[in-house]
Amino acid sequence: MLERYELETFLTLAEELHFGRTGERLGVSTGRVSQTVKKLERRVGTPLFARTSRSVVLTPVGLRLYEDLLPAYQQLRTALERATGAGRGVHGRLRAGFGTPWDAELLTAAADALIGRRPGCEITVREVPLDGGVRPLQDGELDIQLAAFPVREPELTTGPVVVRDDRVLLLPTAHPLAGRPSLGLEDLAGLPLITPDGAHPRHWLDQHYPRHTPSGAAVPRGPVAATWQEVLSHVTAGRGVTPGAAQGARYHPRPGIAYVPLRDAPPLEYGLVWPTAAESALIREFVAAVGTVRVRGA
Repeated sequence: MLERYELETFLTLAEELHFGRTGERLGVSTGRVSQTVKKLERRVGTPLFARTSRSVVLTPVGLRLYEDLLPAYQQLRTALERATGAGRGVHGRLRAGFGTPWDAELLTAAADALIGRRPGCEITVREVPLDGGVRPLQDGELDIQLAAFPVREPELTTGPVVVRDDRVLLLPTAHPLAGRPSLGLEDLAGLPLITPDGAHPRHWLDQHYPRHTPSGAAVPRGPVAATWQEVLSHVTAGRGVTPGAAQGARYHPRPGIAYVPLRDAPPLEYGLVWPTAAESALIREFVAAVGTVRVRGA
C-alpha cells in the first residue's frame, strides 16, 4: 500500500521530470524526493524513471503506473475536498455580478473552478448595468460583485484589486483629438463627458468622471447613459466623450470610435466587494478562486 507522500512524490516527479522542481512543489529537499522514488522503485522491483545528468524521463513501467494512479488520486482528492468543504460549510448558492466583459470572463472561470471542487455549490454570474453601481449588493440582489473602485460604503467589505487597466478616452473618430497618440487630463477641458445614469457616490464620480482638469478648467457634463451600449451610441453620434478602460477597444470595437490613451490618468482598478454582514465560507472560497484564476490568466 502506497503512503500518501510516496504517491504525491511519484505523480509530481512524473509531471515535472525534474527533482529540484518536484522538491519545490512539495516543500521538501531534492534528496528526500530521490530517496522516496528509490524506495518506491525497490517496492515495484523495477526503475520508474530513467535518469541522466541532463534529463529525467518515465520508463514504460513508470508511464503505465502514472496513467493508472492519476485518475484514482484525482478522485481521492476530490472526495477529500468535498468532505472538507462540507465540514467547513462551503456549500449553498452564490450570486456574483460584473460590469465589464473581461470581468465576466474572470468570474465565470472562477465559478467553474470552484464548482469543480465544490459540486454542492450553485454559482450564478450576471451583469450589473452601468447605472447599477453597488446597489445590487445593498438591495440583496447579489452576494458579491466585481466592481470599479473606489468603494467606500461602510456596510461593504472590499477585497484586493484583481483587475487593473490603463485609462483611455473614447472620442468620435472625426474629433480633432482622435488622431493623437495620447491625451492628457488637461485635454478634457471643455469636452462634454458622457456619464452613467443612476445614483453614484460623489467620490466615485469624481474619480472616474472629473468635473475639472488638474489646472482647474471645467469639464462639462454631457448626456447620461444607463448601459455601456448607450455610451457607445452617444460617442458615435458625437454627443460627447467618455473615459474608459483600454481593454474596451478589444471588446467594444466601433468604426466610429477612437480609443486614445490618457497618459497621465491613474489606472482603473476593479476588486471584489460583498456585504460585510453576509460574509461566508463560500464567499471566501470564491474570492480565493478569483485570485487563483487571475494569476493563472496573467
